Amino acid sequence: MKKEGLIIILSLILMPLVVASSCDLDVSIINQDPYPAIPGDYVKVVFQIDGVENPECGIVTFELKENYPFSLDPGVTNRITINAGTYSRSYSSFYLATYNLRVNGDALEGNNPIEVVYSSTNSGELLNEFDIYIEDTRADFEVHIEDYDYSTKILTFEILNTAEVDIEALTIEIPKQENIIIKGANKKVIGDLDSNEYTTADFEAVPNDGEIELKIIYTDSINVRRELTKKVIFDSSYFTGRNGNKRSVPWFWIILVLGVAGWFFWKRHKKHKEGKKRLDHHIVHQEGRKPHQGKH
Repeated sequence: MKKEGLIIILSLILMPLVVASSCDLDVSIINQDPYPAIPGDYVKVVFQIDGVENPECGIVTFELKENYPFSLDPGVTNRITINAGTYSRSYSSFYLATYNLRVNGDALEGNNPIEVVYSSTNSGELLNEFDIYIEDTRADFEVHIEDYDYSTKILTFEILNTAEVDIEALTIEIPKQENIIIKGANKKVIGDLDSNEYTTADFEAVPNDGEIELKIIYTDSINVRRELTKKVIFDSSYFTGRNGNKRSVPWFWIILVLGVAGWFFWKRHKKHKEGKKRLDHHIVHQEGRKPHQGKH
């Protein structure tokens, strides 16, 4: 009886040690870069696998399930194999599994689930699901040539932010190319531009008919500096022979000034003529009186 009691007591003492030594894996997602993820771009996701310091886990496997809108590039290793217990030597009780995931360009904004499967030698497969947040912070633009003044050689571009996001530090650059020669700076810093708002950028340039390439550089809402290229067509026929662009002499004012000047000239000439006529009349009158005055 005493022997049986001793066995029971030893069992109760050793049971927590047995439980503590059993494999207990836990997976969490500790980083997503960038946040939010961008449709059509890559997102770096880091998973932390806890419990791998326990040799009781044996061989641990970890795998990412590729489901829309996330995928791995072809040839990239998905499954990770870990020899449990080896990490205690470096005082680590976890393993970091890093994946660069491609985000589908048509991915919906908001939280999108991603699943992972993991197992150990002494356990079956376990499934866990995590959310990766997606939001399109990229902007897009409509660009066209608003005006070209041949007298000043000022070329004006109009830029419209067609995206649903506001941007900062908008910069327009015209790289060297055949159809346009830039005089002076080829880059203009415009500033902030809200969604569905437009701005203009002026360059001193000599354009030729054809395609002109522009670089649009901006900072998005997550402070990422982005760049895209836009092309516009310059057609000189739209900017020649226009009344609005002519630096012509204002003929109405010229005629008015000439008319006023002519009127003053006529008045002056008339006054001069009348004065001369009065002077001649006075001279004649004086000459007519001279003989009469001489008889005295």
